Amino acid sequence: MSNSISSDRIELMQTFIRIVESGSLSAAAQQLGTTQPTISRRLQTLEQRLGLKLIMRTTHALKLTDDGERCYAQARQLLATWYALEDDLTRASDDPVGTLRVRAPHAFGQDQLIAPLLDYLRRYPRLNVEWMLNDRTPDFMAENVDCAIQVGAPTDTSLVAILLAEVPRIVVASPDVLAQHAPVEQVEQLCDLPWLALTSFYRNEVALQRVQDGQPVNLAITPRLSSDSLYAVRKAALAGMGAAIVSAWVVQEDLAAGRLIQLTPEWQAPPLPIWLTYPWASYYPARLTQFFAMIKDVMPTLAGTRPASS
Repeated sequence: MSNSISSDRIELMQTFIRIVESGSLSAAAQQLGTTQPTISRRLQTLEQRLGLKLIMRTTHALKLTDDGERCYAQARQLLATWYALEDDLTRASDDPVGTLRVRAPHAFGQDQLIAPLLDYLRRYPRLNVEWMLNDRTPDFMAENVDCAIQVGAPTDTSLVAILLAEVPRIVVASPDVLAQHAPVEQVEQLCDLPWLALTSFYRNEVALQRVQDGQPVNLAITPRLSSDSLYAVRKAALAGMGAAIVSAWVVQEDLAAGRLIQLTPEWQAPPLPIWLTYPWASYYPARLTQFFAMIKDVMPTLAGTRPASS
């Protein structure tokens, strides 16, 4: 009986935290794999047991009461302690279990990272992974994301951020484009070419650095096509629509086959840093700590990446 009550209370606390962090009963239900009426019933049960009103519900939003704010802070600490105890007693710290939710960049997440991810899953058969591909930084709490792999510098200073590796970027164009323009012998002549823009990183100006000494140059461009998809920009470059700056790994085979040509190899775009980010917590379960260790080891060794220079 006491075990049932304890388990029930933990479930109620989990539900309350999900309601607060996801922002709605329906979002909490979706993340917990249950129904909205069930979530509502659990909240009512928790409030009745505590004899407190925790959440004020309006037609547009949820708002924590003062008691709700205190309950949320205590519930997060309580669950962290509970999970730590559970892992310690069941020796789960050596064997990741449960569901790991990771946000990864679109292109990198469906190419370079799939092989190490599958190896990780084979190593730990009791682990499941939700592999969500999106190039923006997630709202970790609201979206119930455990950690993210992101390209480019993190902007949220409240997150733990670990620099994993960097991705070299180069200027490329198809032979068709080059045949229609004068040979590019000076970096400034890149402005004479039609351009494609990868809007995640550049739009109307490209920034390059001389490999030899890091001297910068900025060149204005007028893109024929702008896209936030690395794959779309690569396809357009292959079709002869213009020059582009791309991650070197995505065009390795195209360069080897002569479908694309690297321009001004002595001038390259600054490499993109790859970061592992996640919210700070007093306790991380094994499914997270083991993933952190794996991704730190494997990232600098992937084709198209290199150890970060800083």
